[in-house]
Amino acid sequence: MININEVVETNQMILEDNLDVRTITMGISLLDCASTDLKTFNQKIYDKITKSAENLVKVGEDISKEYGIPIVNKRISVTPIALAAASTGATDYVSIAKAMDRAAKEVGVNFIGGYSALVHKGTTPSDQILINSIPEALSVTDNVCSSINVGSTKTGINMDAVRDIGQMIKKTAYLTRDRDSIGCAKFVVFCNAPDDNPFMAGAFHGVSEADKIINVGVSGPGVVNKALEACQGTDFEHLCETIKKTAFKITRVGQLVAKEASRRLDVPFGIIDLSLAPTPAVGDSIAEILEAMGLEYVGAPGTTAALAMLNDQVKKGGAMASSYVGGLSGAFIPVSEDQGMIKAVNKGALTIEKLEAMTCVCSVGLDMIAIPGDTKASTISGIIADEMAIGMINQKTTAVRIIPVEGKKVGDMVEFGGLLGYAPVMPVNNFSCEAFINRKGRIPAPIHSFKN
Repeated sequence: MININEVVETNQMILEDNLDVRTITMGISLLDCASTDLKTFNQKIYDKITKSAENLVKVGEDISKEYGIPIVNKRISVTPIALAAASTGATDYVSIAKAMDRAAKEVGVNFIGGYSALVHKGTTPSDQILINSIPEALSVTDNVCSSINVGSTKTGINMDAVRDIGQMIKKTAYLTRDRDSIGCAKFVVFCNAPDDNPFMAGAFHGVSEADKIINVGVSGPGVVNKALEACQGTDFEHLCETIKKTAFKITRVGQLVAKEASRRLDVPFGIIDLSLAPTPAVGDSIAEILEAMGLEYVGAPGTTAALAMLNDQVKKGGAMASSYVGGLSGAFIPVSEDQGMIKAVNKGALTIEKLEAMTCVCSVGLDMIAIPGDTKASTISGIIADEMAIGMINQKTTAVRIIPVEGKKVGDMVEFGGLLGYAPVMPVNNFSCEAFINRKGRIPAPIHSFKN
């Protein structure tokens, strides 16, 4: 039974602490759009997306108004295009990205994900066509997001794909150089990518999912930070209990929105993603939560331990609030989207190497990191390989979204706009890994992957 105190508390979280539902994402299968003709395929996916999601934005806005809960984004994810488009026999998939972009604009969503391929064990001709087309696709579209899964605990890491993606990221940066290489902000490379992730740029609709599904991502770093104000000088048990209880309350709000959106759209409810996702807004920062625990700046000794505790308590609290938890579900640490992270980088407290250590215990990986535009493709591939290895060995999702900003050097500031924020260009280790990256084949799966 909801009492008046809970209503007042929720209102306070929304009005003062930046509580919001970060995204309602509709997943749509495109498997039934298969065609041997590219133009026919493009028309079929446009028609299915626009028909399926025609009311998505309106329903999100109506729920927001009726319940007083901000719903920041309405988004779409689709079947990985490398799978859905394979039967077309096309040698270029850019027109598919354009069709997706037109559909996204028609229904009013801000991003559509699924310009993707799953190559963790090998690359099909369709996969390679898609990878080769990503730079142009992201340079000529506004709303399309792309992802490639190159590794998994069960299969190892496809190092041929890792090598190619380093080169592809460089080309994407060049083709969008007039916009601070923003094309790279719409691309992410994964290990152990989930099928039901509602967050961009990595969302795609997994082949094991229903024809359509509603997944919701909640967020409330400001709420957690506010709660921790009452924990100064307390022990770890009290700190953990506070985070856990707060995560429970945040997730219940997401559960309400998800169920209501599912009912109104007549689309099955999939999962709640528990992730604490920061924004550039003041007071909506993961870094500030860690600093509230007792760190001078994020990146100081103890940061990884504090993040591990935060991530675990968020999962424990959220899992009690919803029976269907999925996606990424943890704490995001994107540099450009978090004021506290940006501040720590500028102070010299936070480096890429420390961020990599932090990804061992948090939700995703190296996210929204700007690096010098003259960074070698092989160095980017090496950074990706390191992060994929963390995911493979630890049986968790890891990812890299890195932006080599054309014409920028260490210390420069780049502006991506909106929720993508802004970021200082960070230094990278430029000692060569080229000979390692240019070896062919796969890094094998770890021994503990054999569970049968």
